[in-house]
Amino acid sequence: MATLAAPPSHGQTLATSTKLLIDNQWVPSLSGKTFATINPATGQELAQIAEAEAADVDRAVRSARNAFERGPWRRTPATERGRLLNKLADLLEKHADEMALLESLDNGMPLSIARAVDLPLTIAQFRYFAGWADKNHGKTIPINGDYFCFTRHEAVGVCGQITPWNFPLLMYGMKLPPALAMGNTVVLKPAEQTPLTALRLGELILEAGFPPGVVNILPGFGHTAGAAIAQHMDVDKVAFTGSTEVGHLILRAAGASNMKRVSLELGGKSPNIVFADANMEQAIEGCHFGLFLNQGQVCCAGSRLYVEESAYDEFVEKSVARAQRRTVGDPLDPTTEQGPQIDSTQFEKVLSYIELGQAEGAKLLCGGGRAGEQGYFIQPTVFTDVQDDMRIAREEIFGPVMSIIKFRDIEEVIERANDTAYGLAAGVWTRDIGKAHAIANNVRAGTIWVNCFDVFDAAAPFGGFKQSGMGREMGEYALQQYTEVKTVTMKL
Repeated sequence: MATLAAPPSHGQTLATSTKLLIDNQWVPSLSGKTFATINPATGQELAQIAEAEAADVDRAVRSARNAFERGPWRRTPATERGRLLNKLADLLEKHADEMALLESLDNGMPLSIARAVDLPLTIAQFRYFAGWADKNHGKTIPINGDYFCFTRHEAVGVCGQITPWNFPLLMYGMKLPPALAMGNTVVLKPAEQTPLTALRLGELILEAGFPPGVVNILPGFGHTAGAAIAQHMDVDKVAFTGSTEVGHLILRAAGASNMKRVSLELGGKSPNIVFADANMEQAIEGCHFGLFLNQGQVCCAGSRLYVEESAYDEFVEKSVARAQRRTVGDPLDPTTEQGPQIDSTQFEKVLSYIELGQAEGAKLLCGGGRAGEQGYFIQPTVFTDVQDDMRIAREEIFGPVMSIIKFRDIEEVIERANDTAYGLAAGVWTRDIGKAHAIANNVRAGTIWVNCFDVFDAAAPFGGFKQSGMGREMGEYALQQYTEVKTVTMKL
């Protein structure tokens, strides 16, 4: 166990394991290696974490395979799986303040966002899929001849799950519950930048009473532990959330090994379209939220902001004023809207894109530099006069950088919105129901928000078109990623 002291202003001490969870045991890595997890608000080390590598992945996969093939999990009734998931949701609810603080310290997310957004949706997903555990049943099918035909929905097997650092707890909520509800076992690799809430969740999984080997948690790096999961011959399915570049690597590894099933939720460059007839105050605030939430570190951020030309000047003026009012600072301060970027690498990447935008000819109206003197804070930044061929309009920045782009009419903006390799999400702001439907029907993206943005619910599926991924998380559609359909035909 490691004791983590929060800043004095918060006055709370936290403890969580820093080892690997394999077969319900906390163990060091076989190599003995550890790595530091850093508080991005201060740049200071929070703890040394056991570093999983390929040999540790192999141990965890054997444990998961044993639990799936021979352990009690295979014989656990669906209702009992649901009960365990609900018990885990109860424990998350009981420890919600502690989990939110861990998330904020490790990720830099404002504590208020972690407590109001991250935890409630994570808990809701465990409860939602607990309810599905005994309801994902097959069908009877009338076929020609004297036969009885039916389908069974069965677990896929051992599932490797590789999660990102931007919403750690929420990602565990998207991946673990549907896999466990359907009777799979899991080897989970949290992002190396944010392992703490995964490890604390592991302690709660043990407290809830999940059998050995059902959930194994391996902090480590993508090129070692993550690659070993993707390549492992005894992993039946991989679920990954992260960059499109790494998604390609996982697809290749899965295909070159045992043709394991893959679901991917990848990058985005989501268009957010504002028509002149929109409620402009709502649109300005909604677009601000849709870009700057979580320091802009959101895969579906509305980072291509198209505004109809007759409303463009008003929108720009008020959006810049709103960005300048945005409160950047200590994530543990309840008045803070924006914390730091996750680490120095992301901090430097975002600043390089801001320099690139200026070099390409976009007009910088506010922000553009470092905020404060320590930690990885960046000023809320707004560009105008952005053109579609600029890199800041085409590439995923993953930071607090808003690009406002002018358009003339609906046909034009639909074509421009679709001119991207991505297709994760899109938004539209209008009072005209016809325009809303035209955007919803013709923009190629997995989620379309109308007069809102970043609205999520455990029951609403989420995932991408094109190079934003394959498969869906959340909602009933997520169950398809964790079940095999078996057809049984009997002669009568």
